[in-house]
Amino acid sequence: MKWYGKIYIGLLLIVLYVPIFFLMFYSFNSAGNMIHFEHFTWEHYQTLFQDDRLMSIIFNTIAVALLAAAISTIIGTFGAIALFYLRNKKFKVTLLTLNNVLMVSSDVVIGASFLIMFTALGHLTGLGLGFGTVLASHIAFCIPIVVIVVLPQLYEMNNNILNAARDLGATESQILGRVLIPNLMPAIIGGFFMALTYSLDDFTVSFFVTGNGFSVLSVEVYAMARKGISMEINAISTILFAAIVLGVIGYYAIQRAVKRRQAFKRGVQQ
Repeated sequence: MKWYGKIYIGLLLIVLYVPIFFLMFYSFNSAGNMIHFEHFTWEHYQTLFQDDRLMSIIFNTIAVALLAAAISTIIGTFGAIALFYLRNKKFKVTLLTLNNVLMVSSDVVIGASFLIMFTALGHLTGLGLGFGTVLASHIAFCIPIVVIVVLPQLYEMNNNILNAARDLGATESQILGRVLIPNLMPAIIGGFFMALTYSLDDFTVSFFVTGNGFSVLSVEVYAMARKGISMEINAISTILFAAIVLGVIGYYAIQRAVKRRQAFKRGVQQ
């Protein structure tokens, strides 16, 4: 990369990360504002952890994100496998197009669609908006992400491995559990973390489908920000940023461990 390319990337990273570090820096400000820094304090974090309602919302957000990521990873992985083995090319292209449409559609359109659907179902069943509606909507928009991540790994995989397993007498279920899934594991882990990030980050869809008795962190932070600048928002954002950084580091560590294990198995088999 030439020098001007490095300068461009450096400036881009500065523009992206300086506001985040600015927000994190003032989360430790005893003055309670983002105008001048008085001295270091943990007061805003203590206030945050003493707020039972906010802690409950954080727990709700993490629970929804983990469940949505896990369920969408399972569905998306098997969906990608089904698409890969689908022989009807026109039907395959149609399904892939529908999958990609969900990826590029406006969050407002998706959120409004879910709101209309859940409202109609609520009239029939008597169920209102809450945990179930948020979880279902998060699973729905996370599935296409997992499919997009896992499907390329299937096309890159050596089909001779599967043929060799069949020649050795392995059943289709054994091939799936002992050959296909282990080879797809790096992509599956990547899909899980992508889905987890999208679920934690989502605001628009969650805004439409949360009820009066249930909320997630993005919607709550928006409501807090409308009332005025609060250092608790900075504290929440700092914790979330640190958690995401640790998650990314953990993802690369797990991916590296999986690749090392696969390389070790290949070496033993050879």
